[in-house]
Amino acid sequence: MLKNPGRTEMTETKPSMRIQNIVASASLDQTINLDLIVEKFPHVEYRPKVFPGLVFRLKKPKTATLIFETGKMVCTGAKSEKSARKAVNKVARELKKHGIISVASKPVVHIQNIVASGELGGEIDLESVVYKLRRVMYEPEQFPGAVYRMNDPKVVFLIFSAGKLVCVGAKKEQDVYDAVDKLKKILEEKEVIFYPQKN
Repeated sequence: MLKNPGRTEMTETKPSMRIQNIVASASLDQTINLDLIVEKFPHVEYRPKVFPGLVFRLKKPKTATLIFETGKMVCTGAKSEKSARKAVNKVARELKKHGIISVASKPVVHIQNIVASGELGGEIDLESVVYKLRRVMYEPEQFPGAVYRMNDPKVVFLIFSAGKLVCVGAKKEQDVYDAVDKLKKILEEKEVIFYPQKN
């Protein structure tokens, strides 16, 4: 069988992805006196003239949780779904312990967005990606990466020619890995990814 001289022989590489940030939301289902939190926890950040939410930072897991008077919470900085849930529950426990809230049950945590980055292990021909894939935006004068929207799982990728990736929009960690595997297959099928040659 003749080999395509324009393509290098593939070496099997597994994509490597790392979760950088998880944004999770929850509600305590009651209004909260933010000034009371400031009183009990001097380390919190609260500047109501600048932003209506209070920032409650934890060292373990390393996260920042925004708390609003309405009882809504937004946690950022977690590296896993488990850590995001742990952080929200820990903040709620601290507030309950100091008599700021009276919630008996754990707040229900919803994962809103997972940001992950990594690489595919090969170089990508972005010029060809634009022509061979749908739902791609690539304007190299504006930004060096291509933006690819995947429907299932519903995520958005930033794809760079060196094979680096950023994935945003996933609601489950598994979706990140499934989406990356699917993207790798698509790029291979369309012959727009080139791996280092075997020795």
